[in-house]
Amino acid sequence: MRASKFLLAALLGVVVLLAIAAGIHYRLFERGWFHLGQWHQAEQRQASSLWLPDYRATIQGKVVRGIDDDLSALTFDPDRNSLIAVTNGNPHWLELSLEGDLLRAIPLVGFGDPEAIEYISEGVYVISDERLQRLLRIQVDEQTTVIDAAHASQLSLGIDRNGNKGFEGLAYDTAGKRLFVAKERNPVRIYEISGFPYAEPTLSVQISEHEARLFVRDLSSLQFDERSGHLLALSDESRLVVELDTSGRPLSSLLLKRGQHGLEADVPQPEGLAMAMDGTLYLVSEPNLFYVFRK
Repeated sequence: MRASKFLLAALLGVVVLLAIAAGIHYRLFERGWFHLGQWHQAEQRQASSLWLPDYRATIQGKVVRGIDDDLSALTFDPDRNSLIAVTNGNPHWLELSLEGDLLRAIPLVGFGDPEAIEYISEGVYVISDERLQRLLRIQVDEQTTVIDAAHASQLSLGIDRNGNKGFEGLAYDTAGKRLFVAKERNPVRIYEISGFPYAEPTLSVQISEHEARLFVRDLSSLQFDERSGHLLALSDESRLVVELDTSGRPLSSLLLKRGQHGLEADVPQPEGLAMAMDGTLYLVSEPNLFYVFRK
């Protein structure tokens, strides 16, 4: 009898230790504390933030026809009033309608592993090459039929290089001319770059680590909100979008799981996030799924 009680206590102890280990590994304690604070301070936070809890899915899990797989990034182009994406398996620059229909596809030549794309100005974008940790400034117009990396302005970085865990997300602050770069994991980081993608030789490139109190397991995309100055950070493994204020403090979140924000199923592998001028959020998930969230 005493032996069986001892075994039961030992088993319970192991279960508790495993639960604690899982909580630490998946950042569950930090996320739980944040969610508690999010709702406790909801009224004061709503006034100064995008307040992601108010968003609901209006298009969900739509298959983007004409793409086999590897739809891995997204940015909003205000000049074209459309969405720009890239694929990394068979690299292409893509244009999508705001309803998730494929409008145009241009081959990317010389790009090893394009994982993110960001609109900079009319016809100008930056693409990140994850494995080589380089940023490439490209130009696209109506006559463009192929995009060659050899003709692009490039910035190579060697920060915490570890293979397929490099630069996964980009965001651009037009007014401040700052490019934010997300490192996927090991470790999760957000870098701030000034002086690129402009090609003028008089500009010097400055790189600093952006302060961000993140509790996600990885980063797959970024979005900068020009009106508030806040960053949105998307995590694939945590299935979460987190809003960060100008000091890197998390303010609100959008959970990409079934039953949350009107979602009928989990978003399987969220990889790209973009926001239109009216605050509408667009999201793509591998292999080729499209989502829209509106307040």
